[in-house]
Amino acid sequence: MTKERWGSGLGFVLAAAGSAVGLGNLWGFAYRASQGGGGAFVLLYLVIVFLVCLPLLVAEMALGRSTRKSPLRAPAEIAGKSWGLLGWLFLVVSVGILSYYVVLMGYTGTTLLNALLGQLPVDKSAATDYFPSISTGSVSLIGQLLSIALTGIVVAAGVRGGIERLTRLGVPLLFFMLICLAIWAVFQPNAHEGYAFLFGWDAKQLLDPSTIANAFKQAFFSVGTGIGAILAYSAYLSRKSSIPGEALAVVTMDTAVGLLAGCVTFPLVAILGLGDLVGAGTVGTLFSTLPHGLALPSLGIAGKIVSVTFFSLVYIAAITSSISLLEVPVSSLIDNLGWNRNKAVLCSVALVALLGIPSAINVNFLVKVDSVMNTLLIASGLILSVLMGWVVPKRLRADLTEVSIGNSQVAGLLWTLRWISVPTISLGFCVVAEETFRNIFMQ
Repeated sequence: MTKERWGSGLGFVLAAAGSAVGLGNLWGFAYRASQGGGGAFVLLYLVIVFLVCLPLLVAEMALGRSTRKSPLRAPAEIAGKSWGLLGWLFLVVSVGILSYYVVLMGYTGTTLLNALLGQLPVDKSAATDYFPSISTGSVSLIGQLLSIALTGIVVAAGVRGGIERLTRLGVPLLFFMLICLAIWAVFQPNAHEGYAFLFGWDAKQLLDPSTIANAFKQAFFSVGTGIGAILAYSAYLSRKSSIPGEALAVVTMDTAVGLLAGCVTFPLVAILGLGDLVGAGTVGTLFSTLPHGLALPSLGIAGKIVSVTFFSLVYIAAITSSISLLEVPVSSLIDNLGWNRNKAVLCSVALVALLGIPSAINVNFLVKVDSVMNTLLIASGLILSVLMGWVVPKRLRADLTEVSIGNSQVAGLLWTLRWISVPTISLGFCVVAEETFRNIFMQ
């Protein structure tokens, strides 16, 4: 494995937070929350994040640091060859998600460019045509290729020179821009309607399979545990790092961004009177409603400032996540084949670009791939929790007690992995898998 290391603990936390904070928070949260659930969706999401994803993230980080191997090799290294399939699952999930993630980044980049040029749709008929115009044909393909190329350039620069340098700048800037937008939204007329939609309470939604599935998909996609990206980053961690504290910081920042993003997106929808356009909760929610609303003449220069700021924020979030996804196949090629970083990046970028073409030219295909990858992501998290909680608990205990926490705290973590994470993720996997099957084969 490469001898690269993070420049500091803060560098790792910001990089890991950047990995977690991405389109899952900004696009995914709006997309899934708009499908219903309100406060019940938010509550389920928070419970899954802190009760299931947080201990699983600690275990994944410990796996990466203790083995110093890529996501492809780490499971077999710690538990034997039979666990090598988990490594391949990490690879499939990360590459599969990245293949359509860069397509979404392309939509974002195109919309940001249109915001800068003052070419966002002003009337509703133009708004209806806007998303199809950026999600098909050469516009979509060019956006996809530019996004994966930019991602490759950052990853090729290395852990410190590329990934850490970008996230040290990008993550604080992302938080600053998001907080500014959230404060602005609070003082706008009708903003309360957006908050009411997001946090409105209906206890029946707690048992609704669709709400449960959306909460699981949002939590796992947002935090990113089970993808292998955090595992890849953790292989560069110092032995002195306090993994539980760093994992808590990452999850807290990620959750804060998700909630803040909801407190920006839905008030904006209410402020701009676009509720009828998001009711269906389609994949184009973020890219068809807000560009139109922010281009309304009544907003004047404020609309342009907010639109440029918002889509700059979305793109920064996207690139900090895409580089972590690309690091999974890159580190695996370096670790397994002994390639240098540039060669591994070039090969990985070419593969992702090729696999992403169907998503770039067909939104329905993108939606189906997203559904399948979210199912595999949760399956990966389930297998990882079994591995670290039941198969190699001594290795987890040894890694964490060396510099991080005491025996009693590790015992609590192991108990949570075994008796909360495994059963809960199993339930979530069944619900999400059933929904995925229906969406793909029954429609």
